[in-house]
Amino acid sequence: MAEVPSISVQQLAALKPEQEIDLVDVRTPAEYQDLHASIARNIPLHTLDPRSVMAERDEMADQPLYIICRSGSRSSSAYKKFIDAGYTNVWSIEGGTSAWDTAGLPVVRGKQAISLERQVRIAAGFLVLLGSLLSFWSIWFACLPAFVGSGLMFAGITDTCGMAMVLARLPWNRAS
Repeated sequence: MAEVPSISVQQLAALKPEQEIDLVDVRTPAEYQDLHASIARNIPLHTLDPRSVMAERDEMADQPLYIICRSGSRSSSAYKKFIDAGYTNVWSIEGGTSAWDTAGLPVVRGKQAISLERQVRIAAGFLVLLGSLLSFWSIWFACLPAFVGSGLMFAGITDTCGMAMVLARLPWNRAS
């Protein structure tokens, strides 16, 4: 895949007076509620349909679409979805919401939530510990840490985390 075109938060902020900006935040609703750029709208990555997003843009169809997440990984995945659907005027925000907040740009703060990445680490750690402890009872439980380890390796290699996709659908990761 070609390199994802990106723009810094400062460059994007400088564009705001000149043009209307369409900024899509692809994090979970709970993460979005916690903190988001004031001009962003939320479309979680696991529900992102590029054709629907572009159809909603009517008068902005020829304008760039900007994608933001926490730090850049999910916006790269969203970019790939748009490219695969045939849309090319899509940009990722360098550093994501973290950089946006650090730059002092306008944000909306809501209820504090545990990030999806921390939830994955907690769940993976729990499953490894549980499988390790239960393996004293039956050796078959040793398969659980091996399964989690292989899943983490797969996530690292492909930058796609199945556990994160499952956790994103749980009730506490949805907006109220």
